Amino acid sequence: MNDSKLSVLIAGDMVPTKSNEQLFIDGSMSSLIGDSLHTIFQEADIVSINLECPLTTSDTPIDKCGPNLRAIPETIQGIKALNPTVVGLANNHIMDFGEKGLSDTVSLLSCNGIPYVGVGNSLEEAVKSIHIVEKKGCRIGFYACAEHEFTIATEDSPGANPFDPLTTGDTILKLKSDHALDKLVVLFHGGKEYYQYPSPGLQKVCRHLVEKGADLVVCQHSHCIGAYEHYLSGDIVYGQGNFIFDMQHPLSKESILISYEIEKGKQPALSFIPIKCNIDGSGTIYLAKDEEKEAILNRFYTRSEEILQPGFIDMKYSMFAKNMLHSYLMIVSPFGKWFSRFDRYIFKGRLIRFLYTKRKLLVLQNIVECEAHRELFCYGLNKATHGSLGVTKNT
Repeated sequence: MNDSKLSVLIAGDMVPTKSNEQLFIDGSMSSLIGDSLHTIFQEADIVSINLECPLTTSDTPIDKCGPNLRAIPETIQGIKALNPTVVGLANNHIMDFGEKGLSDTVSLLSCNGIPYVGVGNSLEEAVKSIHIVEKKGCRIGFYACAEHEFTIATEDSPGANPFDPLTTGDTILKLKSDHALDKLVVLFHGGKEYYQYPSPGLQKVCRHLVEKGADLVVCQHSHCIGAYEHYLSGDIVYGQGNFIFDMQHPLSKESILISYEIEKGKQPALSFIPIKCNIDGSGTIYLAKDEEKEAILNRFYTRSEEILQPGFIDMKYSMFAKNMLHSYLMIVSPFGKWFSRFDRYIFKGRLIRFLYTKRKLLVLQNIVECEAHRELFCYGLNKATHGSLGVTKNT
């Protein structure tokens, strides 16, 4: 290996689950990821992993939309055996078991000598969270932020570092300058699950981060492999898929690791390492080779070429949005699951469209699109779900 090159390995979302819990506890990496993949982790100078759940024994989940994830503290042995240089915690599950879950997690990581990034005891602390590694004459920083869901830090409460379109770019610019970084990697936890292209908005966000100084932007959270583009002097990966996260969706079974090689005074070399999840129910993964590797990369590179075509991202996202509209209308519908199933199977989705007249859709569009309405609506929802407006919780 070239002693002047700094090799960085970036892995996606990781959650120890019941299917592989014992392997994590035992620290049995050969059984969990295979010898070939384990060697890649051991040979990298820097390893980054996104831990998408708290490590805690807390049994008090927060109120949220979606599942509350956690893993027992003993699984730290497997995480430690992966030799991580930094663990990203800015994601939509790190606060699933409240402040105790986060506190247990950061304490456990610290006790095991594993640095983390992307959270803080307050918004101010989370925003400033950065991990810097200096090796082979290069200073590289890791910064992690997440879209707003249920885990974001506030002025007086702990949580994940939120992406803010008005301030995050300037924060990145300042951190890179203040710390005299040669390279800055931004781990952005956002995008739509199981959608393999960037939305127009996501592309704007990631390009903005590059314009502000990010050298590599990696979008996680989508649970599927997306696409890639080189923009200005930086690189953007719009979705790398899971690392170790036993999920059932077909798109979650294939992922990529990102290899980022840095050499002083030269353009970084970016390459992709396909991995697959075993379908035997073991929750284990392996390094894709030969035909499997070629097929995964070919699809990835095809999507990467497609997003460079003028108008393609808007066209693709418009089609996706049209197909998803029924699902969103059912979510905000007051009629519940029975109505959704009745409409879907009997009326093929036409009934909900009849109830949502054009006038109602225009009102809904205005609430969602207009910043003033959206802010007020979100604040009202937040207060209502926390019971401060006298709304009865449906348990």
